This record gives sequence, structure tokens and C-alpha cells, in this order.
Amino acid sequence: MFVEERQNTIVSLVNEKGKVRVKDLSELFQVTEDCIRKDLAALEKAGMLKRAYGGAVRNRITPHELNVVQRKDKNIEAKRRIAEKALRLIRNDDMIYMDVSTANTELAKLLVSSGLKVTVVTNMIDVMLTLAVPDTKIHTVFIGGTFGPGKDGFMGCMSMEEISHFKFNKAFLGAVGVDLFDNSVYTYAAEDGMTKQSAIAVSKMIYLMLETRKFNTDGTFKYARADDFNGFIVEEKPGDDVLDALKDYSLEII
Repeated sequence: MFVEERQNTIVSLVNEKGKVRVKDLSELFQVTEDCIRKDLAALEKAGMLKRAYGGAVRNRITPHELNVVQRKDKNIEAKRRIAEKALRLIRNDDMIYMDVSTANTELAKLLVSSGLKVTVVTNMIDVMLTLAVPDTKIHTVFIGGTFGPGKDGFMGCMSMEEISHFKFNKAFLGAVGVDLFDNSVYTYAAEDGMTKQSAIAVSKMIYLMLETRKFNTDGTFKYARADDFNGFIVEEKPGDDVLDALKDYSLEII
């Protein structure tokens, strides 16, 4: 097999499986591990993959949709399906936390019409406004702090201090991306990420709400590990590469 053929096959395997190992590729192509490492270095330089410890992983993207307004009207149907699944986890008398996430806006709409008697603590303005309806059984607590431009919510030290006094039955958080091979969950702003961390610290059950496409996207601030969560709520069954990677984590896919 020519070098170009081998490298093209390596790229196809990475895109199909999400990751490859040097040892496995060496056995597959019957060449030395040093030869495979040179292939991976060349392919990374060409932007075809990203080298990782012991092998390589599929290239990931960073969407740079920093503002909530850039995301709120996208993939609405997927977010509604995620919200419907999240609603099934909520029980009467629960105290829940809903952070800045466009999927949480959809969950807030469903809560209003659900008839559930719950307390919602949120730092997202859209969630607060959606829940601010007459004759509702929902008790809403709004978290203040420093307003994040473009984030539709409050975050930072004051928000974290307020959150630290609660104990939530369930927390529903958003993310920009998840890297299962690196055990990382990302957002963009450090202040947003640290505020999410404060909610994780005081929650019994923690759920990440994300579209399956986000298993292949990154943010710029790692705020949690994948195994910090009890479950991932997705709109549809992830691909086989994601399901294989998820076997390393003791969490539920909802």
C-alpha cells in the first residue's frame, strides 16, 4: 500500500470511529509504530486530524457562537425534544436549577403548561420571563450578579455566592461542546463556566442538555468533566463512535 493510500485510510478510520491508536494502526497496516506516528504528524499538519496521546482523534470545530441570540433560533426542534425528555425527570416539589442554555428556554415553556409544582432557580433572563406568568405553581428565584453581555443572564462571583446557599434536586446545564476522548465539557466565557461549576457543587443530580452535534464541537473554557454529570439529555441517539466512547463513563444517555 502506498503512503497516500494508507494515510487516506487513516483519515477515514478517524472520521468513522472518532479516534485511532498507533498500536492498532501499526498492526492493521503491518508497518512500524514510528511509521504511523509520522503519518499522523503529516495528517495533523494538513489539518486532517488531531494527534492525541497514543494515537489521534477526529478534528473538532469551535463554532464561536458567543452570544445567546446567535443560538436561540437554531435547531429549535432538537431543543424541544431535549426539553421534553428533561421535563420527564422533574417531579412535584423539586428544586431545580436552570442555567443559561437555549434548551432551558424550551424547558421553561413546557414547565409553565405542565402543572408541576416546583421551585426554579435560574440566572437566565429568558427562563425567568417565560416562567413569569399568572396563576402558576412554579416558584421562581432569579440569581443576580454581573450581567454577561450577549449571554442573556447573570454570572460571576456574586452569582456564585448566591447559588452556593441552595441545594438543588436537579440541575439542567448547557454546553458549547463535549470532548469524550478528553473527558471535557466546554463553554465560552470563564465567568459562565465558573457559575456552572457552582451549581454542580450543590446539586444532587446533574444533567447536561446538548444536541448530538456538540459531541464534535469545542468551546474555549473547560468547566466540567463528562463524568461530573449523572446524565446527558440528547435529541436523538448519538453515533456509534460516541456511544463507544460513552462506555467509559458511568452516566445515563437520555
